[in-house]
Amino acid sequence: MTETDVEKLKLMVVDDEPDNLELLYRTFRRDFQVYKANHAMKALEILDKEGEMAVIISDQRMPEMNGTEFLSLTVERFPDTIRILLTGFTDVEDLVDAINSGQVFKYITKPWKPDRLKEIVEQAADAYQLVKKRTQELRRALRRESLFNAVTTAIRESLDYSSMLEKIVATIGQSFKTSYCLLRPVESNCLTADEFSYLDPQITYSCEFFDASSLIEQVLETRHYQHSLYNKNDNPCYQLAVPLIYQQHLLAVLALYETGRDQPWQDEDIQLITGVAEQAALALSQAKLYQRLQEKQQQIRAELEIARQIQNNLLRQSLPDIKGVKVQACCYPAREVGGDFFEVFVHPKGDLWLAVGDVSGKGVPAALFMASAISVLRRELSQETPAMPNMVIQNLNKALGDDLISSNCFITLILARYTPSTRELVYANAGHIYPLLWSRETDIDNPQHLKIRSIPLGILPKWQADFGQLFLAPKDILLFTSDGITEAMVATKTCVPENSVNGFKSNHRSMLHLDGLWQLLQQETQPLSLNHLLARIQADNNIQEDDQTILSLEVF
Repeated sequence: MTETDVEKLKLMVVDDEPDNLELLYRTFRRDFQVYKANHAMKALEILDKEGEMAVIISDQRMPEMNGTEFLSLTVERFPDTIRILLTGFTDVEDLVDAINSGQVFKYITKPWKPDRLKEIVEQAADAYQLVKKRTQELRRALRRESLFNAVTTAIRESLDYSSMLEKIVATIGQSFKTSYCLLRPVESNCLTADEFSYLDPQITYSCEFFDASSLIEQVLETRHYQHSLYNKNDNPCYQLAVPLIYQQHLLAVLALYETGRDQPWQDEDIQLITGVAEQAALALSQAKLYQRLQEKQQQIRAELEIARQIQNNLLRQSLPDIKGVKVQACCYPAREVGGDFFEVFVHPKGDLWLAVGDVSGKGVPAALFMASAISVLRRELSQETPAMPNMVIQNLNKALGDDLISSNCFITLILARYTPSTRELVYANAGHIYPLLWSRETDIDNPQHLKIRSIPLGILPKWQADFGQLFLAPKDILLFTSDGITEAMVATKTCVPENSVNGFKSNHRSMLHLDGLWQLLQQETQPLSLNHLLARIQADNNIQEDDQTILSLEVF
């Protein structure tokens, strides 16, 4: 330290002996701003007036209050002050008390050596400056952490992107006690029309009083913070604009204002604000990405809803009323769209064509093949004289096989032609679940499965198989289903032995299979209601795992 120092550290000397007091004053007056006190009470008065001292040198033996007692009174008010005790005796208990209660840095016995005392005081001054530096660093760190936590909490409490922007600008404005705070989002390096602001409730000016346009434009050009001091209506106003950048993308510009301020922002404040801006930029980037994902999901949901309506319209909305038979059909995709489908087609010559198909996979790809399969199938059935069911399926495989094979997909299909006048049923099966025939006139205990079947479509370039033929009788019920029905998980009750605890019955879940479908079919009242049957199947399924399609033909 020299006389050219801008500001000298404060040092207080306390001694009831005038000679010692004057000697101490002369020793340190060139290097410190020295305050003298000839007793402890006078020293306390000086501290009340002048505030914290860097170093206090106090004599131990003084009237009314000794040095240890005096120094102990300064510990709580001025914890950073360095304390030195002068003592003319070497009483161990007094020294221990001085070190413990007075938090004494050093004790020096009288008479002291001036050079040694100056050396100790210089060490004390260095220790004080180091403590103040560390304290300031800790205070800045705590302030930074507190502000970061406030911003993080505000971000977490935000419901969407816009509310996050409002929370950020309000939190920063309140934390830095600014008069006005403005946040302008940026898209493609251009300001958007949106503005989010915070105005100190104690400020009587309107938002128009603070003009941020020029400073924000400078930030857009330089991508660095900008600040300025100006007067408006005889009121000093300091403004600071900071960019919010994440991965070299400018997301927003934050502008802060303070009125009644005549000095620039301190570097510490600017660094803290820029640090908060970096954190906010990261949160904004994630929020914007999340918002875009939500918008994309909403768009996808809207498009899938349209696709669902289109796919639903591809299926027959009304079933024909044919004398002597009743046809019912239900199709429920597991997602918005699916790969299951059914067809009920009445040929002008009187034949009734029934089909149930299932495209492998789920979702949009399966729905596209489903639409193609229905289109080709209807084209084949609309011929003046349609081919036999097995030949129709062969034509389907020829039309769709290449696309199915290249897409690693396949289609299972059951196709039947029923002639009402003769009750003849001719069918072909391309890898689909066996149709179930319940003929109550012949055997009411066991179902009949139509087991003539070949491979699915899309497995081989050419599909070949024989057709099956049978004649239906009155009261016969024929069921076509997809695997979403037979593989549905249902609850089955198992009896617990009588000697078990309470004799309870436990429920187990297992696949329905064709046998389970047969059991449910026997329990249905007549005439058969497919909606009621399907409701019983779906009752035990909280989540539908697969598309579910079922079609029935009942002969009267």
